[in-house]
Amino acid sequence: MLQNLNILDIASAMARHAAQRHSVLAENIANSDTPGFKAKDLEPFSDAFARAQRTGEVDFRAERITTGDPSPNGNTVSLEDQMARSAGTLRDHETAMAIYSKAMTMLRTSLGRR
Repeated sequence: MLQNLNILDIASAMARHAAQRHSVLAENIANSDTPGFKAKDLEPFSDAFARAQRTGEVDFRAERITTGDPSPNGNTVSLEDQMARSAGTLRDHETAMAIYSKAMTMLRTSLGRR
């Protein structure tokens, strides 16, 4: 019955993706004044998860993003866009933690423990 608990693996991967994405976005924000710096982001979790299902590869790929015209020094970081993406990442992490917590509660309940 308890041989395959994919929901816990998925929630864990979702939380790792959110943490890694937050790191990439923080690097973008830290380099917002660096001449020629190109903003990056991770591929969406749904794409990474679908690829992992097909290939077994569980890494999250950072890719360059374009958020409009570069500034005169060639930098493509938009602080407003990065902050919005960061808020979305926080929401994704909270969702992953809620899924994990509820799955653990259901597992404990099914085992007769509170």
